[in-house]
Parts: sequence; structure tokens; C-alpha cells
Amino acid sequence: MKRLIVNADDFGLTHGVNRAIAELHRSGSLSSATLMSVAHATSEAADIARATTSLGVGCHVVLVDGVSALPSSQLPTLTEPDTGRFRKTLGRFVRDLMLGKIRPEEVEAEAFAQIDHLRSLGVTPTHVDTHKHTHMFPGVLRPLLRAARQAGVKAVRNPFEPAWSLRVTFGAPLLRRTQVHILNRFRHTFLGHVAESRFQTTSGSIGVLATGTLDSEVIRSLLANLPDGTWELVTHPAYNDTDLAAAGTRLLASRAIELDALSSIALPPDVELIDFRALSQG
Repeated sequence: MKRLIVNADDFGLTHGVNRAIAELHRSGSLSSATLMSVAHATSEAADIARATTSLGVGCHVVLVDGVSALPSSQLPTLTEPDTGRFRKTLGRFVRDLMLGKIRPEEVEAEAFAQIDHLRSLGVTPTHVDTHKHTHMFPGVLRPLLRAARQAGVKAVRNPFEPAWSLRVTFGAPLLRRTQVHILNRFRHTFLGHVAESRFQTTSGSIGVLATGTLDSEVIRSLLANLPDGTWELVTHPAYNDTDLAAAGTRLLASRAIELDALSSIALPPDVELIDFRALSQG
């Protein structure tokens, strides 16, 4: 059996992101999205989620390059004292996480606050994932799972891309390919914690290596080689606008390319399109 979740990250980032996600879901190309709890267009995204019950909507927990749901005074190791915001770059976040400079109780409290805020907006999250995949690291994963369980969420993204997908993804820069291979060493530990916590997850994510270079040819290659299992295609579609430019995302140019690619997606007949709610059904 082949099952695929086509998920769009950054729901709520801008109106252009929200519009792209809504249109792709209506066309049958996209089954899931993860919503940022504190972002420019979060309220609009929540309105779309409530009105579109067929769209699975998870919580895109942000711990880097963003603003916290809790007051920064309650997150002295997670936010920067001069700005009151999270660390700007993933590199700085990972460095401090590995050095033990980020308290897990702050990660747990902030993750719960972000999930709970979505619930207060009338959105029942189907699962959790994290901005820039920070939950691949045990120092984030463990407190994230505790927060999600407390909030009643029992599914989490498996952010690790399998070897078969890496082999058939072309066009990704060598540096990113090297980074993905290095980070995959956390996969075994991730799966152990998820199983121990009795969370549901997929067989793995595809399209992670291709972030920034995901186009129709790469998607066709991934779908043509999809094996049995439950997989998540990680995407970042959007209409480019002034708000997206102001957000400072490195994916500014590629988001419109992903939108075009997903608009013409054609699933093989033996692939079932699902969202995270289907994981509890086997």
C-alpha cells in the first residue's frame, strides 16, 4: 500500500501562502498544512482551516527565526535578550542546543503555548512539526512530544528523508545534500523516542533535500519511485507578494515554482492521498 501526505509548511505566514494552500487543496493537489501560531496571517489561516474541514491542519512549531507565543521574559534561553525574538539562524540554534544552553522546559512550554493558541482559534491540530525541522534533534523532540501529548496531539512529522528519495532527487546543491546525510544520523534516536511515546508518524519525508529546488520534474521523479509505505511530501508553496518579501524567507523564488508544480501534480493510480488523521486508521 502506498499512501502520501502532501503537506504545505508555513500556513499563516502571509496571505499569499494562505491563498496558495487553499487553492491547492480545492484542486485536490494538497491534503495537509501546518499552521504557524504567531505569524502575519495566522488569523486568516485559522479561518480557512475552520471552513475547510477536509484539509488536515497541524501546528508548525516555530523555535527559530520567529516570534514566541509566550512573553520572551518567560523564555530567557530560547529568545535573544536584545530582540525578544528567537535566534535568527538554525546554525546558532543548533550550536546552543548542543551546548546545553537551551532549557527543555522552555521548549515544552512554548510548544504547548503555540499548539494551545491554535486550539483557541478553533483549530484542532492533526499533528505537529517544526520550522526548519528542529525536532530532528533530541533536545527539541522530547519536550515537543510532551507538549503535544499534553495538548491532545498524537502524531508528529518524521523529518528524515530515506535513501531511495535522496537517490532520485536531482538538482539539490552539494552542501544541502551533505547536510541532509549528516542530519540523518539522528533518525534512529528519533524513531525510538516516537515509538516510546506512542506517537504516530510516517515512513519518512520526501522533498526535504529538494527544499528550494523542488519543481515538477523532481516531484515526478519522487512519485515514480515511491515504494509501499506512508510518506509525507514536504512543500512550501506561495504566491509571491510584498509580505513574503518582507518575511525574509530564503525560499522566496522557489515558492512560486512549487505552487506551479503542485498545481499540475498527478498521483499514480496506486497512491492514496491522505492527511495525518489517517495514521490512526492504520
